[in-house]
Amino acid sequence: MTESSGTSSDTPPETTPVIPASPAATPPRDAAASPESTGTSTRVRAAASSDADADADVADVEPGDVEPVDADVVAADVATDADVTADADEEADTETAGSGAKPVAGRPGLLGRRRARRRVSTSQRRRRSSALVLALGLLATGVLWTLLAPGGNAASASDSNEAVRQGRALYLQGCSTCHGLGAQGSSTGPSLIGVGAAAVDFQVSTGRMPLAAPAAQADRKAPIYSDTQIAQLAAYIDSLGGGPEVPKVDDTALDDAALSKGGELYRANCAQCHQAVAQGAPLTYGKFAPSLDESTATQIIEAMRTGPESMPVFGDRQINEEDAVAVAAYVRHLTDAPSPGGFSLGKYGPVPEGLLAILVGIGGLLAVCLWIGARQKR
Repeated sequence: MTESSGTSSDTPPETTPVIPASPAATPPRDAAASPESTGTSTRVRAAASSDADADADVADVEPGDVEPVDADVVAADVATDADVTADADEEADTETAGSGAKPVAGRPGLLGRRRARRRVSTSQRRRRSSALVLALGLLATGVLWTLLAPGGNAASASDSNEAVRQGRALYLQGCSTCHGLGAQGSSTGPSLIGVGAAAVDFQVSTGRMPLAAPAAQADRKAPIYSDTQIAQLAAYIDSLGGGPEVPKVDDTALDDAALSKGGELYRANCAQCHQAVAQGAPLTYGKFAPSLDESTATQIIEAMRTGPESMPVFGDRQINEEDAVAVAAYVRHLTDAPSPGGFSLGKYGPVPEGLLAILVGIGGLLAVCLWIGARQKR
């Protein structure tokens, strides 16, 4: 008994090492209580079993068996574990979002961060789309402007400016004495601001301007400026305030005009002053309506639009462009048509013809009577 008791006191009893259970072996309370899907719970239990086996292996390893660890290898392993964990989190969040369950405890912000990254990516895509739409809009605007912009060019603008400069030089030399340096008018000449190019072309092309001396009315004479200089003067005056433009009348328009309509308009509006066949007639205070024999179709329409001297202005509302061309065609017909009865006597109508008949007829009869009486006395 004494020997056995000594033996039992000297030799300690053999005991089996107790391996503490890993915390991962016991599922979290929140995870056990969370209503995750069956597949997610199975993966969590498998991960816990793997962690418990790993802890048991670590407990069996003796200190002498541990080898030194390379820091680069550890960093690579950590990065790999982080990627695997991120993939697992993404898969878990996808299944959680698809099943309508709550997020797993310990990872409440992964889905929110992923959604935030998706929103940032969506915002970037929208900004790129907006920039693309803006670029396309600017391109379309440029194309439309190229197609629909006015057809002017730098050369035509330069030519116009040159004509205005030349016209101003001509105006200062030959017109500013009466009309003022700025065409504002003076006591001897009216203002030319707003009269338009048509008024200048009519007055200068008919030789009425420049006027040598003030008179009751300017007579028609040969112009002293060339056609180019007249166009330059007209361009300068038109640049001061606009006004009626020089009409464009060609032979085709005159040939196609209605002479009957032009004759009606002429007799109703022009014959009172210019006489029935456009030969002119005297007016009051030393003025007169000139003959239209030498007037061109352009000058006739210019006179209608600008109203020179005592002539009234006929605007578009009184006589439109088509009717104005018809009046000009009728006037040219009166002056160019031959006289079917012989000598036209200036086309003054029946009065001079009757006067001539009386003078020639009665005078001739008196002469015959006197001759017969003289022969009887002998």
